[in-house]
Amino acid sequence: MAHRILAATSASVSELKKNPMGTVAAGEGFPVAILNRNEPAFYCVPAKAYEAMLDRLEDLELNAIADAREGQTIHKVSLDDL
Repeated sequence: MAHRILAATSASVSELKKNPMGTVAAGEGFPVAILNRNEPAFYCVPAKAYEAMLDRLEDLELNAIADAREGQTIHKVSLDDL
């Protein structure tokens, strides 16, 4: 059975166990697919890439909320009224 690997770099579980930081570094800042018996088991994602991914997801969620509110009545309020 063919499996899609969604990373440019891959490593085996054994390689990850031998040298975890070297395996992460091999991805050069991008996720590394960790393979178990030549099948992707999980992705090792560096902290910066993970943080960027979560920021992007939050932006998408906020955009969806803003889009859902489009067309609703706008109530103007001055700062003095607050």
